[in-house]
Amino acid sequence: MTTPSAPSAAAETSPLTGVLTVRPAVAADDLFIDDLQAIAFGPGRFARTAFRVRERFPIDKGLSLVAEVDGVPCGSVWMTPISVDGKNGYLLGPLATHPNFRKRGAGKLLAREVSKRALARGEGSFVLLVGDQDYYCPLGWEITTPGAIQFPGPVDVSRVLLLSDDTALAKSLAGPIAAFKHARA
Repeated sequence: MTTPSAPSAAAETSPLTGVLTVRPAVAADDLFIDDLQAIAFGPGRFARTAFRVRERFPIDKGLSLVAEVDGVPCGSVWMTPISVDGKNGYLLGPLATHPNFRKRGAGKLLAREVSKRALARGEGSFVLLVGDQDYYCPLGWEITTPGAIQFPGPVDVSRVLLLSDDTALAKSLAGPIAAFKHARA
């Protein structure tokens, strides 16, 4: 007999109200995160260009977060340290929320919190992602110059967004995604 994974628990537990919190991911969350990403993105997730980036550059486990509603895991986010044109930053994603917990703010809370934590370190000056403008731009992300940032595979250039205290960076950052300089171990 197997123990149900956290996404199964999330599928069975979907309170209409509850306290939404964010915490660092721990090793015990690995199965939940793997299952959640499979639910959210399906088998094609391994072919995505952002996955190609994470193959080349490992995620920063210190910037891996889990959202919970009343202690039930319902979402997760990762950050991958990268650089573009010699400037250090982070690639946000994947960001996933269990279908039973969508439209409650977990994804937006995760995106804001992981970005705040990453930029507060002072080691990177931006957070890059590939996502929906309608979702991320109200949170502070800006559209980048189409095609200026080069990914290791195809990407819809209208979905490449950037968050930075330097508001000009979204329009000026250009070049291939490369390794984070002096990345954390």
